[in-house]
Amino acid sequence: MTGPAPWMPGDGDPSVRRHAPATARNRDAIAGVLADWLPQAGTVLEVASGSGEHAVHFATVFPHLDWQPSDPDPAGLASIAAWRDDARLGNLAPPLTLDASAPEWPATRADAILCINMVHISPWEATLGLFAGAARLLVLGAPLVLYGAYVEPGVPTAESNLAFDANLRARNAAWGLRDTAAVKAAAGDTGFVLAERRAMPANNLMLLFRRMR
Repeated sequence: MTGPAPWMPGDGDPSVRRHAPATARNRDAIAGVLADWLPQAGTVLEVASGSGEHAVHFATVFPHLDWQPSDPDPAGLASIAAWRDDARLGNLAPPLTLDASAPEWPATRADAILCINMVHISPWEATLGLFAGAARLLVLGAPLVLYGAYVEPGVPTAESNLAFDANLRARNAAWGLRDTAAVKAAAGDTGFVLAERRAMPANNLMLLFRRMR
């Protein structure tokens, strides 16, 4: 198998493993928070798994959980499958073709949902669809976990995040850092409340939402 190439969603040849450089930098910090927030058993649906590297890492770190990766991008799906084949983990399922913005998802159940770096690298409709889909799958009290860069009301935005936002919008006008107030409002419309916020390295956040109705 060829070595992984640096990759962002929508880039590259779908026939090989992809490497998203940020995954090696943030996966341990994310796993540390997930250890507090994920259930002790059940299935975690990862929405927008990207290259698949996070899925392999978290399935390794949390062997008591079944990990279900997904992505809408053929290049991402191929990369996830390639990383999964290489890892040979019994608790890591084949990837699902899942578009967060779709009115129906191929997943039929989940005990938790994780979404890393999708909210700012997708149209706003994907975030709205994420909450709507999570409301269909999760029972009351179940966690929906988001990770990424955000803009927060009353909190100065780091220069690096401002530059990142400009870069994203140059790539696609529908992308960009989202305001946490808008994300919380979208969550509330589908029965979720923000239960916890944790600051992460490199000016990122992890947001824990729980379905309350």
